[in-house]
Formats: sequence, structure tokens, C-alpha cells
Amino acid sequence: MARRSAVGLVVARWLAGAALMACVPVIAGAQTNPPAASPSQNSQNQSPPQSQSNDDGYSSSVHHKAKSNSGQNVHHTTVAEEVAPPPELAHAENLIDKHDYAGAEPLLRKVVGDDPANYVAWFELGFVENGLGKVDDSIAAYRKSVAAKPDVFESNLNLGLQLAKTEQPDAEQYLRAATRLTPTSRVADGQERAWLSLGHVLESIKPDEALAAYRQAATLQPKDAEPHLAAGQLLEKQQKLPEAESELKKALALDPSSDAVTGLANIYMGSGRLAEAEAALRKLIAAHPDRSDPRIQLGRVLAAEGKNDDAIAELQAAAKLAPADVALQRDLADLYLIAKKYDQAEAAYRALLSAHPNDAELHQSLGKSLLEEKKFPDAQKEFLAAVTLKPDLGSAYGDLAFAANENKDYPLTIKALDARVKYLAEEPVTYFLRASAYDHLKDMKRAAANYHLFLDAAHGKYPDQEWQASHRLIAIEPKR
Repeated sequence: MARRSAVGLVVARWLAGAALMACVPVIAGAQTNPPAASPSQNSQNQSPPQSQSNDDGYSSSVHHKAKSNSGQNVHHTTVAEEVAPPPELAHAENLIDKHDYAGAEPLLRKVVGDDPANYVAWFELGFVENGLGKVDDSIAAYRKSVAAKPDVFESNLNLGLQLAKTEQPDAEQYLRAATRLTPTSRVADGQERAWLSLGHVLESIKPDEALAAYRQAATLQPKDAEPHLAAGQLLEKQQKLPEAESELKKALALDPSSDAVTGLANIYMGSGRLAEAEAALRKLIAAHPDRSDPRIQLGRVLAAEGKNDDAIAELQAAAKLAPADVALQRDLADLYLIAKKYDQAEAAYRALLSAHPNDAELHQSLGKSLLEEKKFPDAQKEFLAAVTLKPDLGSAYGDLAFAANENKDYPLTIKALDARVKYLAEEPVTYFLRASAYDHLKDMKRAAANYHLFLDAAHGKYPDQEWQASHRLIAIEPKR
């Protein structure tokens, strides 16, 4: 009877990459029926290497650990064959163990050239090609592995993950196949990962089926937070907020450091439950003090609560952790402006504009901070830049009108207000500003007309300006 030897199958959860949103850790070893031995193999009677039990309970002659996107380990585990493997395959295994993928590739190419039905070698080649950055070749090799032996869980799973990574539509086919197959070890864990992977692929095209996949994963591993987190995040996107909250709370109960807190904070913010959002985010920050995203979220919550100084402190702390986050820098600059810290707002906007000089909104925001600092000529310059870069930025025309008025450039004031009305409705204050500009230009007829429009729209909300408009009308309108 032929001896048994161990040939590694590599389970690469990280193949999913960004396509699976870093949520698909996969654990499995391909323990399936062995491939048919070739006559040359049957004639060999060499003693195989003995399997060693690794620290995770796998039986393996070769053991690779690589960090996945979520920090979990992936393993290079084994399948049993009835005969010793070809020497090239055994040598390739050793090279893979040393991460020498370039050295393993030609050996595996020789094995599959000599034995095109060797599904183990094709599987190994798929792993190696991915390690070399040859995604298309990796997919081709995994397809060969599945074609040679369709009932291997790991081959279908890794093929599905690679196809998902490259956004190919048949990813679903192979991930569904994996859900119907049995992993070598840790069966429930491996099957859960297959259902999670399938769910992530289906989210954008079949969201209801994606939810069903996440719930199946939760049934397989009831103590794992990840299926509940994935389901909660999907339900949040669908605006099914009560259901989303329920799933996210389940995830948080199973894993207090879970990202479920972020989703819950979003839901709490959206429903005005700011105190609950703040409490949840503070717990997440305590668990992950080196992460910027919960601090950014907390800063936004605190700003919504009117706690501007606390919000600024959180965003400043986040900026130290994520100095390249432009959206965060803009949030912080905007918060300086809201908190009336105009000098800090000016500095922040100028720093942003040095990197993004053609951003119209940044020019407008800098102009607002300069306007509050009473740097009217500089403010006017920034508003002019904003409307030049983005001629349909209606609110910037209103800002420009204010700056021009302060600079006593009344023709520009009127021109800016006339441009604004093409994009935004008139307001009492724009009527008053136009009336005042015409008044200074001694165009009494148009000044009077706009003072009347202002008074008709003001309804007592602008008492000082209403008094001024009424008295100017007495002065400039003909006596009856």
C-alpha cells in the first residue's frame, strides 16, 4: 500500500483585499479525496516527511503564517495524498514556506506541465502567482485547480475571493460552491467565512441575499461579532435603522472593541441621540486610542452638541494620528470658523489651499474667516477666486457682495447680488444690501424699490435695518 504524504494547500483570506472590505478571514485546509496517482508516482516508495502539529491544531508539513487585513493569521495547511508528491512540488512547498515565490513558480509550472490534473499544484501556483502580484495568472491557476477537482472547499473559496478582488461577476458562483462544501478542519469556522465572503460580494447587487448570507454565518458561529457587524452596516446603508441598531448592538455585545460602535454612533446622530453617540464613541476611543476615525466621529458629535472646544480637541488629536487626512483638516478648519477662532481658521484654510489651490469652496471658506477678521480686501479677493473657479457657487456671490460693500465697491456689490439671484432666491438681507448700494450710488429710484422689497420681506426680523430703511425712504422718496 502506498505511503501517505502531506502536500500543503494555502488558504489566502487576504486575497479578498479591498473588494471584501477587509472582513473575510478564511481558515481551512483542503482535506479531500486525494488526486489519482500517476504510474510514476505509484512506483515510488519513498518515506514522506512526517506531519507536525502546529500551534493552531492543524496537521501540516509546511506552515505559513501571513497577516490578513484584519490582523488574523492565515495558514498553509495540508491535504493527504496516497503517494509521495513530485520532488518539484515538495521543493516548491519549502520555497513557499520561505516566501520565495519567484523560486517556487517555475517548479510548480513544471509539475502542472507534467501533470495537468494535479489540483494541489495548481492551487499552490494560484497562491504563488498572487504573491508575485500576477492576479490574472493566479485566477487562471485557481480555475485549473477547481476544474481538476471541483469539490475542494479551499480552491473554490480562494478562486471566489480572487474574482471578487478583481470585481468579476462569477465570484458569486465559486463562493456559493464553497458554502456547499466542507472545509478540512474547523468546519463551522471555514463555512462561516465562506458565507461572509459571499455576503460581501452580494451586497451591492443582491442586498437581501447578502443579509441572508450574514445571518447564515451568524448561525454557524454565534459567538462571532463579524456577521452581525456586516449585517448591521448593510442595514444602515439601506436606512433600516432599527434593524441595523439591533444587529450592531449584538456585534458590540460579542466584541466591545468592534467597529459596531461607529455604526451605532451614526444611527444615534441621525436620530438626534447625541449623548448616546458620544458615550459609544468614547468607549471605542478607550479601546483603540491610536485610531483616528472614532475621534473624528466624536468631534463631529461634540460639534453637533455645541461643545466646540471639546470637538476641536478631539479633531486635533485625530489630526496628529492621521496628518494626511484632508477631509479631517477641512472639518477642523470649519470648526475653527464656527467656534469664532478666526485666526486659526485662516491658517488652516491657507494650509489647505497651498495643496489645493483650485478648490473654490476653500477659497470661499478662507474669505469668510477673513471677513470675520475684518480683512475686507483680502476677503473680497478670495470670494472673487471662488466664483471664478466655480461660477455657479451661488452662496459665494452673496459673500462677495458683503465684502464689496465693506470695501465701498458698490457697483461690484450690485453685480454680485445680481449674479447670486441666478442660483439662489432673494432674501431680506440681499434686498437691503442692494438698496444700500444703490443709495450710495445716488440711484434713488432703485434704492427705494429695494428698500420696499426689504420691508415687505423682513416682517420685524431685522429691526435695526427696518428702521434705517423706513427713514431712508422718508428722505429719498418724493413727497406726496
